[in-house]
Amino acid sequence: MTQALIVIDVQNDFCLGGALAVPGGDEIVERINTMLSEFPVRVFTQDWHPADHSSFASQHDDKSPFELTEMSYGPQVLWPDHCVQGSEGAAFHPGLLTDPADLIIRKGFRREIDSYSAFFENDRRTPTGLEGYLRSRGVDRLVLVGLATDFCVSYSALDAARLGFRVGVDLDACRAIDLDGSLAAALEGMVEAGIDLTGD
Repeated sequence: MTQALIVIDVQNDFCLGGALAVPGGDEIVERINTMLSEFPVRVFTQDWHPADHSSFASQHDDKSPFELTEMSYGPQVLWPDHCVQGSEGAAFHPGLLTDPADLIIRKGFRREIDSYSAFFENDRRTPTGLEGYLRSRGVDRLVLVGLATDFCVSYSALDAARLGFRVGVDLDACRAIDLDGSLAAALEGMVEAGIDLTGD
């Protein structure tokens, strides 16, 4: 059995002082760093939005951050501008050890569609290429860590389980936004999908 560690979006804009800071987001960096040496395959993901991305509330008249809107692919939360390509906010947290990464997947770079999952964009059809990479490395079990538990981590975990991988999420190395009960819903969905949740 070959395991991979999938490190989701540990970027400045999701950490303390960032444009879309996840409470306690920077607290997980040290734990993730200690985990890297335990896995033969390590993949990092990075939100990588154009400045006019359609998921930004600033691109919609009379809309505010965290409101829902309808996109061609379904409901979409509108976010503050964040992780703009090439910006300091899009960079990985400076304390995160990135040299061990075998692969970095950049997602959300198409203006018209957001991308929470490491495997698919939010239409649930457009692949990022991660599945093929993991298959080529002989990976059959994944452990996910990062930000945020209730969005990009849970979407990635659910897609991985749907694709047939054995999936675990280390909650001690994740933090959540918890938008209107989104954390409880995400945890319930992952349990129902047979995903192994460890940590608090």
